[in-house]
Amino acid sequence: MRVGQGKAGSLARRDIKGVVDFAYLEGFAAGDETVVDEVLELFREQSVIWGAMLAPEHEGWRDAVHTIKGAARGVGAFQLGDVCQACEGAGPSGLGSVRDALDEALHDIAAYAHERALKSLKSPRPGR
Repeated sequence: MRVGQGKAGSLARRDIKGVVDFAYLEGFAAGDETVVDEVLELFREQSVIWGAMLAPEHEGWRDAVHTIKGAARGVGAFQLGDVCQACEGAGPSGLGSVRDALDEALHDIAAYAHERALKSLKSPRPGR
């Protein structure tokens, strides 16, 4: 499919790298789009806090990595969860990989949210 053709939101879909399994999240939320949006927004907000802790000199880096691992798996960011698990075993030398994987997951989440926003703009609203 070429850019500009196909379903609504295809322009944002091209930016999704596939590091988050959104079908998993949608299934977990039983298709409730409000729940999906809330979970992803919470993940993004918390990532700011966790990301600031991903430095070897921060005494809470292990807790941050462990928390990210669980949250990532909960939203379908299984690759990020795996990287966090590896870092738990490797120690602070794995923090760069965690930061990179977190950035990739957040990129996918932003592209997914953008696609959903575009789709909602093109969908007719009830009563109109």
